[in-house]
Amino acid sequence: MPHLKGMSLEADLLLDRRRLKRRLVFWRVFAVAALAGLAWAFLPADLDPVPAAHVARLDVRGAITEDRRVLEALERAARDSHVRALIVAIDSPGGTVAGGEALHAAIRRVAQNKPVVATMGATAASAGYMVALPAHRIFAREGTLTGSIGVILQSFDASELLARLGVRPETVASGTLKDQPSPFRPLTPEGRASLEQTVQDMHGLFVGMVAAARNMEEPAVRAIADGRVMTGRRAQEAGLVDTLGGEREAREWLEAERQVPQSLPVRTIETRPLAERLLATGTEGILRVMQAQWWGQQGLWATLAR
Repeated sequence: MPHLKGMSLEADLLLDRRRLKRRLVFWRVFAVAALAGLAWAFLPADLDPVPAAHVARLDVRGAITEDRRVLEALERAARDSHVRALIVAIDSPGGTVAGGEALHAAIRRVAQNKPVVATMGATAASAGYMVALPAHRIFAREGTLTGSIGVILQSFDASELLARLGVRPETVASGTLKDQPSPFRPLTPEGRASLEQTVQDMHGLFVGMVAAARNMEEPAVRAIADGRVMTGRRAQEAGLVDTLGGEREAREWLEAERQVPQSLPVRTIETRPLAERLLATGTEGILRVMQAQWWGQQGLWATLAR
């Protein structure tokens, strides 16, 4: 019986300690949230410490669209004397033609005054390859999926399904091509011809970018600009990529060819205001604390259940 009482007392002490820790966690979470809220409310959006000499890194992730904040950040990097070089780190399957074109132009403006290298991750295809073109050196992994030089426009025709359901859509358009393509009726020959011309125009823009950046004849580019995806090794053989490697090899090249020391720190270009970053960091910290406390609680109950 004394042994059982001792076990009960020990369990009560552990539970009391757990309750006290939960109270402490609550006030810590409250304090972090309050500080983050104050930062969000009172800190200027453009406040940021002035950096020393460094290499800037632009992470290009996911679908590429035209992002004003990214374009403005690149404009600042182009003017910033502290930025000695730019690394464009790409892991993207592509995006819109206009988004790729805008980012391509912004990176090209940086490359006019500073060394720029592009490093490809798992994927750098279509618009993801387009934004690598202004770089003075393009690096890819052997297993990188890149290329996909092409343009695609997709729609669907649900007119037969709607007819079976007894649904008849009505369209009022200002011209015969205004509703092409449409899910409510098949493409007309005129509509198909118009869309094909649009796609070929955008494709020609892409091919011209590749030919100019890679010093290739346009027919040679068109021979591989059929939308095919290739590995980094194949892309190097085709002239689309300069070297196999990653950021380490890119830093070595910058030091050897452009006299940018590897000792310089790399600073990722942030497009979010400082207050937003602080809030995100605070939220991430809160989630980590809560997760740790949850796992700790599971361990406690497992101990008491033995």
